Amino acid sequence: MIEVKTIDKPDERRDFPRGHMNALHLTGLDFAVGVFEPGWRWSESVGPLAGTESCEVHHNGFVVQGRMRIRMNDGAETEVGAGDVFVCPAGHDAWVVGSEQVVVYDFAGGMARDYAKSAG
Repeated sequence: MIEVKTIDKPDERRDFPRGHMNALHLTGLDFAVGVFEPGWRWSESVGPLAGTESCEVHHNGFVVQGRMRIRMNDGAETEVGAGDVFVCPAGHDAWVVGSEQVVVYDFAGGMARDYAKSAG
């Protein structure tokens, strides 16, 4: 069976301060499009919803637009930008760099299933 969905008509949308996430759920794939506005930072915008001190979602991502800085709990840091494909394990903070909106496609599944859902 072939399944096709468009990111223009997501199965669900989750809003959080300075951004939102659209999720598409297909058999064998949960896909997310994260949109982060300038000033967004995980620990301030999503952390209170998640109820954790760092993002505990693993990401397999592709940056469509903008730049984002990622800091792992062990202090390691990197920056990703448009055209970059990245793998980021659970246990990190991240924030938008500069004044351009960041758009990330996430293929890991955890983002589409669990990201920005209330801990309660």
